[in-house]
Amino acid sequence: MAKATKKQALGRGLSALLQETPNINSAQDKNADKVVGSIIEIELDSIEVNPYQPRTYFDEEALRELASSIKELGVIQPITVRKLKGNQFQLVSGERRFRASKLIGNKTIPAYIRIANDQEMLEMALVENIQRKNLDPIEVALSYQRLIDEIQLTQEELSTRVGKKRSTVTNYLRLLKLDPILQTGMRDGFISMGHGRAMINVDNTEDQLAIYEKILRDKLSVRQTEELVKSLKTGKIAKPKAKPVPTFIKNSKKEISEFFGHKIDISVSSNGKGRISIPFHSEEDFNRIKNLLK
Repeated sequence: MAKATKKQALGRGLSALLQETPNINSAQDKNADKVVGSIIEIELDSIEVNPYQPRTYFDEEALRELASSIKELGVIQPITVRKLKGNQFQLVSGERRFRASKLIGNKTIPAYIRIANDQEMLEMALVENIQRKNLDPIEVALSYQRLIDEIQLTQEELSTRVGKKRSTVTNYLRLLKLDPILQTGMRDGFISMGHGRAMINVDNTEDQLAIYEKILRDKLSVRQTEELVKSLKTGKIAKPKAKPVPTFIKNSKKEISEFFGHKIDISVSSNGKGRISIPFHSEEDFNRIKNLLK
């Protein structure tokens, strides 16, 4: 307890020092060595969000859970900020902790102080977020591409910076060759990175989209998708083996189709869950079907 109190007091002392010497903007400035790399309590209102943050979506429920934890235990892992002019700061990493702290009305947050130019800032933000956050495959790929384009790194240098094999980096970057609709499907979790990798060698966009629709419609696995792509490349389109339709569906499909006046489609996954699709041909037809459901 005494150790924690001493640490907090130290943070307050450094905060006072920072207030007294707001022009610390480089490692050579007076008292910079006492501030940079230290944990300091900083006002949340003096921190601006990092424009280089690769994560674009923050799960609201997860944020509320983190906020509840912070309210109970405090911010266990300090955020990292970049010193700007005066007493202004820019977030390098820890945006979830930053947002959660604001959510519960906290006024300050513990932070590590760093000094960096824009290029260093971008590199720090991208590398730290890639390593620490559960980014989706496209967010990771876009972060890798930005490091290559804006920091002028080779794939070999990039693999060293992020601690990944070069082949892993290459596999992520290749996802950016896919049609934007497929990339969105991957970001939203409709298809996996494995599905995306299977379609990378399909050059024609229309073929990519056709395969994507088939994956969603028939619930294709990665292996089935690879077989479908292979068949497309060899000119022999072989449909993946369909799972047998349960008897209770076979016996009811005709009855349901007659009720709605259209041939319905029923699909069933391996876990027994399914979907009934009812087509309509016009607004009038749609309203007719809607009335039947009342």
